[in-house]
Amino acid sequence: MRNILLLIGLTVFAAASGSAQDAEEVALPELTSVQMMLDFTPNTNHTGFYVAQANGYYADVNLDVEILEPADVLPEQAISTGVVEFGVGFQEFSTFALVDGADIVSIAAMIQENTSGFAALSADHPLGQPADLAELTYGGFSVPSLENAMLDTLLACDGAEWNTDNYQDVGFADSIELMNLDRIDFAWIFYAWQGIGAEVDGTELDVLFFSDYPDCVPNYYTPILLTSAAMIDENPDVVRAFVYATTRGYEFAIEQPDEAATILLEAVPELDEDLVRESAQWLSGRYQGDVPQWGLQDEAVWEGFTAFMVENDIIPEGSVDVDAVFTNEFLPDAE
Repeated sequence: MRNILLLIGLTVFAAASGSAQDAEEVALPELTSVQMMLDFTPNTNHTGFYVAQANGYYADVNLDVEILEPADVLPEQAISTGVVEFGVGFQEFSTFALVDGADIVSIAAMIQENTSGFAALSADHPLGQPADLAELTYGGFSVPSLENAMLDTLLACDGAEWNTDNYQDVGFADSIELMNLDRIDFAWIFYAWQGIGAEVDGTELDVLFFSDYPDCVPNYYTPILLTSAAMIDENPDVVRAFVYATTRGYEFAIEQPDEAATILLEAVPELDEDLVRESAQWLSGRYQGDVPQWGLQDEAVWEGFTAFMVENDIIPEGSVDVDAVFTNEFLPDAE
């Protein structure tokens, strides 16, 4: 019985992290160096990259990967101009970049379901439904066309109306701190980091998750793993190796979130341990969601959100070719 249980355990681990033979199939003939730019300071959205690096998954396919934090240039710009080979983006911001002519392609959805939403301090502005936001002051991040469209649509579904005069541009200031200072009433947050961070610090939030209103606002992928069409054309083997190893990293984070959190903390020791561990657990069931494998993208998701942006006059009609902006072909076992 002990041997049977051990065999089952090894089988599960192999399924989660990929087999050595599979790695050999996609391994590059010689060590190749690439750079990958994050969208933000390191956090649990990025755990799979750090796991792949620490566990030797990149080394298994002959990749030397340097993980960079963003500086004066966005990942979309850095990828499009050939400064880096890979990067992390968001479907909404990447769509703007595509309209501007950026050479970027999404090669994996890092989280299947949108984990963001509108949040307010429970003690000050308890939220039970979208209409509760109607009279509150919103702290925006300088993209009013998109933000107001999301608010318009969400509130309309609840029989309410959003007043754009309640939009206050605060850029990328700490929205939780601004709420605590009574500068704003609510903000758009990524719950896995900002929301759990607030809870860990003792601040209770009420959050209206977009994923709870799929008939009102369309789902979209945020964040996403990006490369360029030029990279795909010229070095498809490098793209395949990178995606393969990164997939193993996220599969590990899904199956072993606490161990993955430890790896992230060792790589970035200045992060708050309680936040990282709670966030890692919360995200472990959301990285892949209900789809057959991590990273899989659905054309309907890209079409739905692109149509939403067109319908709300955020981008011009025909400015984004959905068929060209994403691909599943580099995911392991992709058909």
